[in-house]
Amino acid sequence: MTSLLSASALLAVLLAAYLLGSVSFAVLVSKAMGLQDPRSFGSHNPGATNVLRGGNKSAAILTLLGDAAKGWLAVFLAAAAVQQGWLTAAAVPIAGLGAFLGHLYPIFLRFRGGKGVATALGVLLGLHGWLALAVVLTWLLVAAITRYSSLAAILAAIFAPFYYILGNGVAWRVDTLTASVIVLISVLLLARHQANISRLLAGKEGKIGASRKAPAAAPTRGKRRRP
Repeated sequence: MTSLLSASALLAVLLAAYLLGSVSFAVLVSKAMGLQDPRSFGSHNPGATNVLRGGNKSAAILTLLGDAAKGWLAVFLAAAAVQQGWLTAAAVPIAGLGAFLGHLYPIFLRFRGGKGVATALGVLLGLHGWLALAVVLTWLLVAAITRYSSLAAILAAIFAPFYYILGNGVAWRVDTLTASVIVLISVLLLARHQANISRLLAGKEGKIGASRKAPAAAPTRGKRRRP
């Protein structure tokens, strides 16, 4: 009976975190600032990178912070519930996974979400600050050297599980469930970047600073002037 209650509680945590992760800051920020819906141009991806293609850096930064914050908040709330004795420790990584899945497959956007880089970072920040820092430094280093944002995200995703395991005995104790969630998040990130990987291999991936802007609105048709 206890195990059934525990499983039900974890399922509830997963669903609640999923709903939180389903909130799309790319769409909300763009709408609030009177900008074009990011799903209508560029990669059609509701994420910070595509918002940046619209030419508004402030909107892109707000989207990035919002997407990261919801991943962190899901983990933080679960950890707080664990400290109060309301949930078992397994709820923490489960909440992170739920928020990440919500961003990738948001119910509010017909399950068509972003690539999850910012939300994944927020989840890692909630799990372990040093782990998030290591991933950010990896992204910054690769991006600075190659100027490829996608490559930086891909390599950061690949190294994240290794950073977590290497932290055993240094900054945290390795938990099997947490490690499994981090690996799953990394695999899903790589899957979401499949098109980027293909473009990188073909030498067609755009570099940082060369992003395309959103297409201009179609001009209003009027009567032709006579010469």
